[in-house]
Amino acid sequence: MNLVTSEIVELRKQLDTHNYHYYVLDQPLIDDAQFDQLMARLIELEALYPSLITADSPTQRVGGMVAGGFERVTHLTAMRSLGNAFSAEDLLAFDQKVRSGLAVDGQLEYIVELKIDGLAINLTYENNRLISGVTRGDGTQGEDVTSNIRTIKSVPLVLRPDGVEVPPLLEVRGEVYMPKGEFQRLNREREEAGEALLANPRNAAAGSLRQLDPKVTSQRSLDIFLYGIGVYTGIELTTHGQMLEYLKKLGFKINSQYRVFNQINDVIEYCRGFVEKRHDLPYDIDGMVIKVNDLASQQILGYTAKDPRWAIAYKFPAEKAITVVEDIFVGLGRTGVLTPTAILRPVPVAGSIISRATLHNQDFIDEKDIRIGDTVVIHKAGEVIPEVVSVLVEKRTGEEKIFVMPEHCPECDGKVLRLEGQAAHKCTNPHCPALFREGLIHFVSRDAMNIDGLGPAVLISLVEAGLVKNVADLYKLTMEEVLTVPRMGEKSAQNLLSAIENSKQAGLGRVLFGLGIRHVGVKAAHIVARHFGEIMAVQQATAPELVALDEIGIKIAESIVAYFAVPENLQLSADLEAAGVKMTEEQQEKDENQLFAGKTFVLTGTLETMSRNQAAEIIERLGGKVSGSVSKKTSYVLAGDEAGSKLDKAQKLGVEILDEQQFKQLIAE
Repeated sequence: MNLVTSEIVELRKQLDTHNYHYYVLDQPLIDDAQFDQLMARLIELEALYPSLITADSPTQRVGGMVAGGFERVTHLTAMRSLGNAFSAEDLLAFDQKVRSGLAVDGQLEYIVELKIDGLAINLTYENNRLISGVTRGDGTQGEDVTSNIRTIKSVPLVLRPDGVEVPPLLEVRGEVYMPKGEFQRLNREREEAGEALLANPRNAAAGSLRQLDPKVTSQRSLDIFLYGIGVYTGIELTTHGQMLEYLKKLGFKINSQYRVFNQINDVIEYCRGFVEKRHDLPYDIDGMVIKVNDLASQQILGYTAKDPRWAIAYKFPAEKAITVVEDIFVGLGRTGVLTPTAILRPVPVAGSIISRATLHNQDFIDEKDIRIGDTVVIHKAGEVIPEVVSVLVEKRTGEEKIFVMPEHCPECDGKVLRLEGQAAHKCTNPHCPALFREGLIHFVSRDAMNIDGLGPAVLISLVEAGLVKNVADLYKLTMEEVLTVPRMGEKSAQNLLSAIENSKQAGLGRVLFGLGIRHVGVKAAHIVARHFGEIMAVQQATAPELVALDEIGIKIAESIVAYFAVPENLQLSADLEAAGVKMTEEQQEKDENQLFAGKTFVLTGTLETMSRNQAAEIIERLGGKVSGSVSKKTSYVLAGDEAGSKLDKAQKLGVEILDEQQFKQLIAE
């Protein structure tokens, strides 16, 4: 080894050591100026001798290339999700199931960790060197974000084992997050630049890790905590606690707040303690993770279709906040229903800045006696939807204003009526511009004609220019007309026209849904389309003929008949057909393989490789039925990412749960 190579190796070693002490141990050995001198020297030598640059050099943490996208990568072992617990009773029930599975009556060790609110990541090391960083994705496959992972200073590019053996191939799991301070700094900068504020640190971390330019990611000061191992051989570990300490000895950053208990009541108390304590942490957590500590016991307990039986996530109660209703805004949906929205004094709730909350309807407002100027308690229902919980009447000054739904439409000044027996107020003007605008937005949406690039802003510009007076006009647009839209370049215009042209082949089911016929959802539209096969047959169908179809009720049937009784709607269908839009649907033939005959599915969450509608079509083709609610009669729940209450109910009822990969394996058999 010559002198230059020796100096480069020594510099890298020193810089790695200082990075580890600064970013992992939070115990810097030298000041920033000294660190910068070492880095500058290494950069100088590598510039003179580029053949000596290696991927694990500290200088390579920020790549100069902009990626063209993220490749899908299969994990060596699946990254499972966790079941949820929301109360002490849920944790006690979990304890009973574990004890039953292990046939244990006495003490049982649990390890409790903080549930970091970030983005799950899978890191793979080969011969001590980082070779890939992949997002969790659907648990089986994720996106390769290695270039961006390298920019995170607390991720070791080369492992630094402290007296422990390292297997040739090692797969470790962790959570990438954005510290609260960094999130606040980033939002201050965006505010000063006139850019939209980021909603919360978790979304900011996810967005930062998925930047196509690693240099952008490097500016976001992301961090990571490691909490588990996927693939490993030759390591003698008996407990999860030992696994965490092993990760620490390899140079990984772990969260030191984990604790081991041998009584479930102590676990519950520790979890409860962080309900308030979490606000003092420099990072966000959204719960606690409880695991059986003994690894052999974990193997015995195994997994359900989706979750490990030896672990559960305790989710914190929805966080509340106090703010002021500064105004109430009324908006219109595509059916003409007026929806009141509270304009709130911005306030942080459960990691997000909340400035609006839906008030649903006049009855909701009257029941809670919500007035403009009121001080109110809000929370995020299910940690997602902002909602007004109650009014602090004692805070009233007498200047608050009672809200009453307007008698005239805020968009067109048409008369507003409350439907008899309903809570909804509707604009009665069939030519209201808001109805037309929202109808257009619905027509081009994903489950309807799925016209990519035709967002609300573009649609509004086309309408204001007089180029689109109904949905059929979309298929008459020319390049010259599209180029009149503000900030629309030639390439974007061509892409948009191509997307419009491609949508002509969407089929009758999507057209029926896109027309916005009252009560006709995605499923009903496809059932009707597949049965009648062509638009004229649907137009001539009677209510009894429609009700005879499986899952088509009298409201849907009467709505379809009423829609096509209007001459303008018949003309619109004719215009669409004349423009080349496919107004037919192949009548679905059931597959000879009736794999799901007699089976009922419920779909929930977001699937990675198919839409829920596509999954439903597969299930029905194979003889199964798709239901909207979970019951004891449900055969399977197909759960994607961010599955909600349906998944929770399925777990409580013991319904078999399939993830997307298991579903695809099932239909391939």
